[in-house]
Amino acid sequence: MNRSVDPQAIRHLTRHILRRLERFLSVEAASGMILLGATAVALLWANSPWAHSYRALWQAPLALGHAGFVSGQPLHFWVNDGLMTIFFLVVGLEIRRELHDGALCDPRIATLPVVSAIAGVIVPALIYIVINSDSAARRGWAVPTATDIAFAVGVLSLLGKRVPAALRMLLLTLAIIDDIAAILVIAFYYSNGIGATGILIAACGVLAVLGLQRLGVRAALAYVLPGLLVWLGMLRAGVHPTLAGVVLGLLTPATTSFGGRMPPATAGELPRVEREAHSPAARVQTVLHPWVAYGILPVFALANAGVSLKGLAVGAGAPLTLACGVVMGLVLGKPLGIILVAWIAVRLGVCALPEGVAWRHIVLLGCLGGIGFTMSIFIADVAFPDPLLLETSKFAVLVGSTVAAMVGLVMGRCVTISRPRRRTLVT
Repeated sequence: MNRSVDPQAIRHLTRHILRRLERFLSVEAASGMILLGATAVALLWANSPWAHSYRALWQAPLALGHAGFVSGQPLHFWVNDGLMTIFFLVVGLEIRRELHDGALCDPRIATLPVVSAIAGVIVPALIYIVINSDSAARRGWAVPTATDIAFAVGVLSLLGKRVPAALRMLLLTLAIIDDIAAILVIAFYYSNGIGATGILIAACGVLAVLGLQRLGVRAALAYVLPGLLVWLGMLRAGVHPTLAGVVLGLLTPATTSFGGRMPPATAGELPRVEREAHSPAARVQTVLHPWVAYGILPVFALANAGVSLKGLAVGAGAPLTLACGVVMGLVLGKPLGIILVAWIAVRLGVCALPEGVAWRHIVLLGCLGGIGFTMSIFIADVAFPDPLLLETSKFAVLVGSTVAAMVGLVMGRCVTISRPRRRTLVT
């Protein structure tokens, strides 16, 4: 019997892969709009006559797990330290795929967004540190360094198809580099010491994951228990437990079981071929991505964006300089770092603008880079034990991200009026 795949099957698989890519981008764009709605609900709720119910909900104790680990933690803990682990898992999976066969695997392609992203982290941090002299406020230097993928892609999607496809890829790559930087900052700067027992528990979980991979186990559910062990180990070690998601994402294989070649198959075996034609990293990310975008991130926004404006005091002192540092870091620091270093790198011949991308698009990229909602609020939550500074930083993130989004939208309308000159990528 002839078991070769006919051309129609190949075309079907190609269309299936393209649909997955389109679905990823559309999910990010829609997620930005849902995040905006959840943020608005949180703000209205926290400043309404029912504000006490908002606080009571997120502080309600929820007992899960063994008493020696995480018994009786408030609901807010399970959102920020539990559900957000899945968000970081998706981030880790995206980084793993980009390092394997995406923009980050080719230095010639990755150079421009990488150097721009690094500058987009350093410049806002320097602006924040210069403005803030108070030691407690300075702990939040990393708050204005992040870029929110969902919000940024959502604003970009409002500009329609007039935006070059290469610009969207630059934005995604830049946001991924920002995520890597944020992950490293949380792991090495905001960790309160490292407990040996917790590291041992996490290491056992990692070894279990590697052992299952060695045995050829491909069922995702088989890795839930080892993953939970890594999470518990991180928590006991004093390292933020959400980093377990990144570790598990980076450990997930990014190659297919076919070794990059599609085997012979009959029409009845086509569903299996479709499934196995994608790497475990791609399959898990595809399954989790909508849940994160439409569920976890809106819940995170609802739990963290409810800043009470009644008790907010930014008139003077540390709260005022903190707010100024965050807003200026996002609105001015991010664009300045991204645009300036991109211009220097191109002038030095280190890299070149992708085809279809002009300098006006890089300016737009810099403006969108200042939308730092999700990761900025997350960093603020681990940076400030003082409730006043925490609420102030969250409010500043909302203001700065909103201003950056509005500037980006206006700039985008101006940019897309005329067609850019064509440029080619240096090889």
